[in-house]
Amino acid sequence: MAKKILTGVSVLMALLFINGGLNKFLNYMPVPDGLPDELMKDTAALMEIAWLMPLVGAAEILGGLLIILPRTRALGALVLFPIMAGILLTHLTVAPDGVIMALVLWAILIWIIIDNKDKYLHLIRP
Repeated sequence: MAKKILTGVSVLMALLFINGGLNKFLNYMPVPDGLPDELMKDTAALMEIAWLMPLVGAAEILGGLLIILPRTRALGALVLFPIMAGILLTHLTVAPDGVIMALVLWAILIWIIIDNKDKYLHLIRP
């Protein structure tokens, strides 16, 4: 039963990241009103680096696609880990309204990592 729940929440998380990654290329979602000024400044600064947002978008799409399939879910978690770190730090420092969602996504990511711990042990064993 736990495997089915993990698969379900993994697919939902994957779709969220695929959507976010596609939006970085296609800009189909409007920017919400009332975002903190600090967040808008941070986003503008990141967009000054021409290659950064396409790289993040590609990583979100790739990570999302990998998370969907149980066989590649462990690799998808590694791809999304640094993006999730940025999301959590952003919500902890400049946009606290979204911290609950960020923590939920982190809980799913940690669950995926724990579920696949045997696949990661090969990376750290001598």
